[in-house]
This record gives sequence, structure tokens and C-alpha cells, in this order.
Amino acid sequence: MEKERETLQAWKERVGQELDRVMAFWLEHSHDREHGGFFTCLGRDGRVYDDLKYVWLQGRQVWMYCRLYRKLERFHRPELLDAAKAGGEFLLRHARVAPPEKKCAFVLTRDGRPVKVQRSIFSECFYTMAMNELWRVTAEARYQSEAVDMMDQIVHWVREDPSGLGRPQLPGAVASESMAVPMMLLCLVEQLGEEDEELAGRYAQLGHWCARRILQHVQRDGQAVLENVSEDGEELSGCLGRHQNPGHALEAGWFLLRHSSRSGDAKLRAHVIDTFLLLPFRSGWDADHGGLFYFQDADGLCPTQLEWAMKLWWPHSEAMIAFLMGYSESGDPALLRLFYQVAEYTFRQVRGGGSGQPFLPRRARARLGGGGKKLGRDGEAHPVHLFHHPPPLLGVVPLQV
Repeated sequence: MEKERETLQAWKERVGQELDRVMAFWLEHSHDREHGGFFTCLGRDGRVYDDLKYVWLQGRQVWMYCRLYRKLERFHRPELLDAAKAGGEFLLRHARVAPPEKKCAFVLTRDGRPVKVQRSIFSECFYTMAMNELWRVTAEARYQSEAVDMMDQIVHWVREDPSGLGRPQLPGAVASESMAVPMMLLCLVEQLGEEDEELAGRYAQLGHWCARRILQHVQRDGQAVLENVSEDGEELSGCLGRHQNPGHALEAGWFLLRHSSRSGDAKLRAHVIDTFLLLPFRSGWDADHGGLFYFQDADGLCPTQLEWAMKLWWPHSEAMIAFLMGYSESGDPALLRLFYQVAEYTFRQVRGGGSGQPFLPRRARARLGGGGKKLGRDGEAHPVHLFHHPPPLLGVVPLQV
């Protein structure tokens, strides 16, 4: 037990240092002080190689800054709060394509003109998370009003009428449900309900509905987590039905662990650990070279996604969160050992060894072939990193050991 405590303490210190390096990099290089918002396509040296602004990522960075400001004393700094507010105001001015309609853009120009819209709910989800966190750190009611209004719109699109998303109903399209939709709704239920009894009660049944929908993706007598199922929870035929994403299943796992903790459901917790943590990890971990495959086919056939064998940074971040949370909730030392296994691989391969660079998803280091060979040009940062990298670090830093 003493050795385990010492090992965990060492990781806590290591990731605390890593968190500081990550945040120093983004505070220095990502802020657009002319137009507001953030640059997210950054080279390893901080160079901006594309100034398009993705609404997902603007919302995520606002959320992350606010969460750090709120949760860790050393980040309770005016410059962090000012940057979060500037990003939030950029979203308020530009995210919606045609106000007062709620639909948000997917991509904006640097000065906020819409470039592309997705027919999905995810820009709106990250907009909601950003606004709710801004309300928590500023106490400005307008941010919370935006968050709740957008949340209600998202629920309407998902559960009542999706026509506002702009997706045509084509006669040959298979009616299916992606696991991402109930996952994101469950994430929003937790976000808005945190320390807010009124909203927690308002969305409680929605949270249970989301959990049930996610659990429907456990198929084949509990032996596979499938990314897509039919609307009534049955396995689909073809590649769509066999599609698996180990990192996404692990992410769903820690969402469900949070839900089981809020609900006090120990039986659900045990089921989630078995099916959403251990199962996708065992099938998705590369036994020869280490790391999690990006995509898999449930029948062992070749996935249609050409990048299926790559080892991206974000599934490993989700795995670290999931195993650390599973250990925290259950006390099972096997889950802590899996956290160490993933963390050691990730810090060795994704971070770049002893380079001393921040823990960033550089394409050359974050996208690895099956044997761990680095693919692509060195020095390119993928524009979704900040939301995924501090959470596992946040999970360890405040952990009591």
C-alpha cells in the first residue's frame, strides 16, 4: 500500500508540472487579442498555421479556462478569467449563424463570419458548457440564461423534432443512434446540475434517459460496445453496425461512472467498469506495440476508416480519466495499474519523450502508426487538444494519496 501511495504521488507531481506547461503554452500563443476568441491550429513553436476558429474548440477553451480558474487555486488569476470572458463574448457575438435562431456554426473566420455548419448538436453543446462555466465564475446571469436556453433547444432537437438541425430525411437512410448524442446530453446534465438543485432536479429524468440510451450500445451479450445502434437499441447490419471506437467507449464509461456516483447506483458502477472500461481496453489495446487503436470492427474485419490503426492522443486521455476515476470510485488496484500503463505509454509516445515540450497533440507525435511510428510533419498541433489534455491532469492533481 505504501509503495502504491508513493507511485501515485509521483504521478500526481508529474502531471501537475505537465498541466502548468500545457497552460503556459496556450496562454502565450492561442489568444487572438484583435478579434477575441482563440487560435487553435498552432505549431510546436506556437506559430499559427490556420486562423479559422472552430466553435467546438472556442467553447471548450472557455470552459477549460473557467474550470481551472474555479477548481485550482494557482489558476485563479485575472488573465485567465479575462481570456475566458473574451472567448465567451466572441461566441455570443458570432457563434449563432442567424440569430435569434439557435443553430451555431461549426467553423468561423478569424473575425467571426460563418464558414461551415454541421447538422448535429455538438457546436451548441460546447457553447452551452462555456456559457454555464462563465456564469459560475462571473455570476453574470446573461451567461446562464444563454446556457439554459440552448440546453432546452438541444433537448428539443434530440427528443422531439430534429428538423432544425437541417438534416434531410432520405428514404434509404438507416434510422440509427450514435452513442455521441446521449453521451453529450449526459455531460450537459452534469454540467448544468452541478451544485444547482433546481436544474439538477429539472434534468434528472433526462440524465437517466441518456444513461439508458448509452447502455443500449452494449451488444452481443455484453461482449461489445458498438458506436451505432438502431433507434430501438438493436445491432445494425454492415460496417455501420460493427463500428467500434475504443476511446469513445472509455469516454462514455467515465460519463456513466459520474452518473452512477450521482445516483448512488453501485450495481451500475460495476457494470460500467466491466463493459465500458475493461472491455474496450482489452479489445482496443495493441498487444504488440502498445497504445489504443483508433477504430475497430466488431467482427475483426478491416474497418472502413483508413486511419483505424493510428494511435491518436485523445483516446489515451480518455482512458487515463476513465481508469483513474474507476479506481477512485471502486478502490480496485487493477484499474490504477491500467492508468499507469496508459499514462506511461502516453507520456513516452505522445509527449515526445525527453524533449521538454508541452504535452500537446502534435500530429507527428499524436498520430502514430500501428508500430508507434510517428506520422506526418513534426510541429503541427491538432485543433482539439486543450479540452482533452487538462482533464486527466485535473483528475490526478487534486487526488488525495
